[in-house]
Amino acid sequence: MDRTSVGFSGKYARPGNDYTQPDNHATSSRHGRYRQSTVRQRHSTPRTTPGRNEFYHSSGARSSQHLQRRSVNPAQDFNALIKQEIMDDLVNKSYRFGDRYDGRHHGLYTDSIKRYTSAAKRPLNQAEQSQLIRLLQNFTVTRRWDWRSLTTTLHSLTSAGFFTPHNPMDERVKLTQASLLSTLLDAIIFKCNQKPQARDIDARGIANQLWAMAKLVDNGQEQTPGLKEAVVALLPHVNAKKDQFIPLHIANLLWAMAKLVDNLREWTPGLKEAVATLLPLVNTQKNQLNARDISNLLWAITKLVNNGLERTPGLKEAVAALLLQVNAQKDQFIPQGIANLLWAMAKLVNHGHEQTPGLKEAVAALLPHVNTWKDQFNAQDIGNLLWAMAKLVDNGQEQTPKLKETVAALLPHVNAQKDQFNAQCIANLLWAMAKLVDNGQERTPGLNVAVAALLPHVNAQKDQFNAQCIANLLWAMAKLVDNLQEWTPELKEAVTALLLQVNAQKDQFIPQGIANLLWAMAKLVNHGHEQTPELKEAVAALLPHVNTWKDQFNAQDIGNLLWAMAKLVDNGQEQTPELKETVAALLPHVNAQKDQFNAQAIANLLWAMAKLVDNGQERTPGLNEAVAALLTHVNAQKDQFNAQATANLLWAMAKLVDNGQERTPGLNEAVAALLPHVNAQKDQFKAQGIANLLWATAKLGELVELNVVTSTFESFVYRISENPQLSQQAILISLWGVMVCCGRLYLDCNANKNSVLETHMDILLTRLENTFPDNEEDQTTIAMAASWLGRACPFTPHYQTIVSKRQSDFRNQLQSCMPSLKIEEEKSLNSLPPVDLLLPDHNIIIEVQGPFHYVNGDFQTRKGATLLKTALLQKAGFEVIEIPVNQLCNQDLMKPFIDQVKKRTNSQ
Repeated sequence: MDRTSVGFSGKYARPGNDYTQPDNHATSSRHGRYRQSTVRQRHSTPRTTPGRNEFYHSSGARSSQHLQRRSVNPAQDFNALIKQEIMDDLVNKSYRFGDRYDGRHHGLYTDSIKRYTSAAKRPLNQAEQSQLIRLLQNFTVTRRWDWRSLTTTLHSLTSAGFFTPHNPMDERVKLTQASLLSTLLDAIIFKCNQKPQARDIDARGIANQLWAMAKLVDNGQEQTPGLKEAVVALLPHVNAKKDQFIPLHIANLLWAMAKLVDNLREWTPGLKEAVATLLPLVNTQKNQLNARDISNLLWAITKLVNNGLERTPGLKEAVAALLLQVNAQKDQFIPQGIANLLWAMAKLVNHGHEQTPGLKEAVAALLPHVNTWKDQFNAQDIGNLLWAMAKLVDNGQEQTPKLKETVAALLPHVNAQKDQFNAQCIANLLWAMAKLVDNGQERTPGLNVAVAALLPHVNAQKDQFNAQCIANLLWAMAKLVDNLQEWTPELKEAVTALLLQVNAQKDQFIPQGIANLLWAMAKLVNHGHEQTPELKEAVAALLPHVNTWKDQFNAQDIGNLLWAMAKLVDNGQEQTPELKETVAALLPHVNAQKDQFNAQAIANLLWAMAKLVDNGQERTPGLNEAVAALLTHVNAQKDQFNAQATANLLWAMAKLVDNGQERTPGLNEAVAALLPHVNAQKDQFKAQGIANLLWATAKLGELVELNVVTSTFESFVYRISENPQLSQQAILISLWGVMVCCGRLYLDCNANKNSVLETHMDILLTRLENTFPDNEEDQTTIAMAASWLGRACPFTPHYQTIVSKRQSDFRNQLQSCMPSLKIEEEKSLNSLPPVDLLLPDHNIIIEVQGPFHYVNGDFQTRKGATLLKTALLQKAGFEVIEIPVNQLCNQDLMKPFIDQVKKRTNSQ
């Protein structure tokens, strides 16, 4: 992630970035002075004595003391700092005292540099740094210096920005800077490793030195072996001096360790031990912490957890102790502290910290202060605050009126500061707004304006986004569109700009990012985004990485990926060999992780597999195993499915059956488990869900009992037939479903015929007037409905005819046994689909029913389509003889059916 620093402008350490979720980077600003105040600089009244911030005086340091005793004129004071006589004076003193020189005058001079930057309220600029470094070519640090001088020198120069690298940088300046830092670190290492331990090593110095080293790394200083060795040498002294640390030291030390771990990406044994040493002290000294300490400590602990620190009982106790103090000192936090605290709490929750009463109270205590200080937050604060609230809500925080009010108070500042947000902030903000909306935040004008303000900056900063930002941004835009975001030109441009970056950074995405990206692209296409060359290229670029990372995807990723591929294919994505290979690679993981899928994922997965099969995906053993594994969990989680999931599941099972799903006990059980929930949730189904539900219930044929089918249609059909929002496709599948229900009632001599259903059939067919579909399936539906209602079909359907070998064999055998019998083959009657064999002189139709006519191919449970055709033929006055094809394997099996024909035609 972006690791930019805000420099010395704030009073608190700022939160930082990571890959897994959007957030922002930190700065440990206003840390300074060693003498009595330890690490942090203060521009307000000190906590204790008036003389707390004064460095000790030395009688021979006249050249720098004057800088501390008068008002500041930055240009004049800097010129005083770079006088050659100052350096000459330091060299002379070092020479005069020889081995007895303890470095105090050098320390005093560096403290003057720090005081200059403190008064100027900024670090050294590059020109000032360069002039100082040239002056300090003879600034020699030796191992004879005492602990205080080493600490003051390192801390002061670091605070002032003396060691901050710039680009470009004069090579001689760079070498001098590196040499001075190296000798300083060497002297510190020597002092730390002395045996017996040097007597002047104290707690304050340890805190200041570790802070300085963390700051060096955070400001981009090269992580040299000397720097790492110095950190290692210091860490054991944390444990040795643990009883001497005051609250301020503890806060600074944990901040430093958080920064070191975040930048070095390494948990050394010494770091682990030092953190473990300090955490109990947080609880012990909790009542001595001020607002700044609390903020920095929670930020530091959060960063450590974010980088892999185990959530031990000691850590949990420290967090709990700090949360209580947040509530107690809620009125003392400045804006940056409030932003840091809410960021930290959101991050902790995201890493598994429970939303305890203490945490909820702390959040509730801070929210009113966000509104109070809203005009004081900078761009980074706004990004962190909105991210934090979105993350808390996403992890179960209730969207209280106060939280909604806080979000509403911040949104205008997004627009006001839109030009101040860096790439990371833009990604965080759009992610946050999408999350909040997805969790119920109202799409107010303020939110719409904030989104519109950010979108042009996505295109403007497209080259600054890293892989995580790209994934989060596309996810956010897909979510916003899914929640009724309008497709503005700015949104389209932003999506296009990001799709190009997907291809450019394809090797940088982690598994979760790949899953989110494909999900987002599928969602965008589903909401009207064209399958542009950029989108197709982005999909093609990611597919090989799905196969590469297949073992790293969790259950949610697998569900999202298969759903995305099915949705893309359903919207016109070509089923390339790479896509089929990707699907095949994921299917074994459905079975492996079957116990990890929640109800929504089960519904999505079965829907996806049904869609893929319906669009030509081969029914491999892997796919069959995945389907079978999921079906068993439908029954187990039947009470968890919402109305849409129930409709999708029944649709998926009907589609799988329609495409030759093998007989599976799990299928029958799953259907039986879901049907009772249809009636229980009847008020929650949307129009498209109802259409799918009617189609699926009809498609499953005799697998669903007739009384269940009838009650389902009677409950729902009135909500469909006159719904003005229904698409043509939804009308067609609803019409077909109503026909099947009517057909089943017609075939059952004991059933009460339902004229109401025929009325709705008529309404639906009327809505399709002047519709001339170009595919056989839709033509067949309209022709069948017209036939049932006795209406003229507005067109002549075109049917494909296929004569199976068994059908041909039976016809030949029948003709052989009854030479005078007139037999017509593949004849279309009343615009209906062709019948297998027609005996026109006797109004008898013979249908040779292959396995496709039966649910699971069991030759017993007829599908809805088979029942409908039979009912239509009977209603038209024909007698229908159905012969399962497995009964026509030889002449002996054929004989009973030929005898039946002879009897019906009086030919015996």
